Amino acid sequence: MAEVEPGPWSEEAGANRRLVALQVGQFALAGLLALVIVGVATSVASRRVGEREAIGEARTTTVIRAQGVVTPAITDQLVSGDQGAADQLDEVVRRDVLDDSLVRVKLWTADGRVVYSDEPALIGTEWPFGADKRQAMVTGRIEAEVSNLQQPENRYERTYGKLLEVYLPVRTPSGQVLLFEAYYRLDLVASNGRRLWRSFAPIALGALVMLELVQLPLAWSLARRLRERLREREALLRRALEASDVERRQIASDLHDGVVQDLAGVAFALSAATRRTPDPETDGRVLAESAESVRGSIRALRSLLVDVYPPNFGEVSLESALTDLLARAEEQGLVTRLGGAGLRRPVPDPVARMVYRVTQEAVRNVLHHADASTVKVTVEAEGDAFVVEVSDDGRGFDGSRMAERQASGHMGLTALRGLVADAGGSLDVRSAPGEGTVLWATVPVR
Repeated sequence: MAEVEPGPWSEEAGANRRLVALQVGQFALAGLLALVIVGVATSVASRRVGEREAIGEARTTTVIRAQGVVTPAITDQLVSGDQGAADQLDEVVRRDVLDDSLVRVKLWTADGRVVYSDEPALIGTEWPFGADKRQAMVTGRIEAEVSNLQQPENRYERTYGKLLEVYLPVRTPSGQVLLFEAYYRLDLVASNGRRLWRSFAPIALGALVMLELVQLPLAWSLARRLRERLREREALLRRALEASDVERRQIASDLHDGVVQDLAGVAFALSAATRRTPDPETDGRVLAESAESVRGSIRALRSLLVDVYPPNFGEVSLESALTDLLARAEEQGLVTRLGGAGLRRPVPDPVARMVYRVTQEAVRNVLHHADASTVKVTVEAEGDAFVVEVSDDGRGFDGSRMAERQASGHMGLTALRGLVADAGGSLDVRSAPGEGTVLWATVPVR
């Protein structure tokens, strides 16, 4: 089997598909970029939420351990420096309070003296007491912040890296206020945020990926339809340009073969009259013939003006406009008939313009090509559409040679068929050699 070479239509289709694929690819790339941005933003937000949740959990844990475990083990002797009271509290703290995340515990008096710590070297030392800690002891609020390990009091905690410091007031059996301070490893707190992110990320990113996958077919469909609309627009533009070229060629032909020739004849006749011996009878006849020729040329120019400048259907009826149109054919010797029930009904302006345009092109073809003696125009109303039929008794033509006529420059009917199709209607032509031609077009009311 012979291999078929790809034609221009297949090449154009391939180019359109590549363009659509490029547009969809750009959409997918933009969606992927948005996915990355949203993913990063969600990651940051989730980690921050996780850290806040972890800090809140650390505050809750501190309250429970301080009030439920440490406070019952505090005695008044602890404040006075009794070693036995310190050992008893230390046993409780190491057994029930300290763990992998909580690495340091301190108990402070209001004047900045450490009365207990799981680091024995800190017991009995005094350090400047910050205003925030004093405020916590007065208000009873639970405070949490990242600890400043550069302070001398924190020299034993620096080996743990960053720590989260949580403190709140507690009371001895006699009612003296102490400040309970707990230090949590910040990396374990941050790991809670990462854990929350890992549990939340599959849902969030999965939903975004699914959204992207759902949008891709829609983007492909939209891009394809957009390309189709663009092709239709380009086709309409080409059709309009072709119709405009056809109109200009026809007007130029009409002017050259009609008015220009008549006026040239008048010029030659007048020139010849001025060169010969004066003869009143002959000169009068030449002037009379020239005047008649000029009047005929004026009528022809007026007819061309009607062709170039269609009637305003807001001011004249379709029947009146078609009557004026057929008057030109009558001036050239044709017998014309106009009728149909559609002329007695109100015709919307767009439909009237299209019916007039179809009739104008059909009558022009009759005058230029048909060699007919009679032309008949009928306008009927059928449902929600108007049907115009133009028939003549001319020589007709072979309908199978329509393509040859188009190739030789006869584009009028082709352009007209496209215009009618754009209006939602249809146009057909029936003809045969020696049997005349019938053209009818259906124009719907929209």
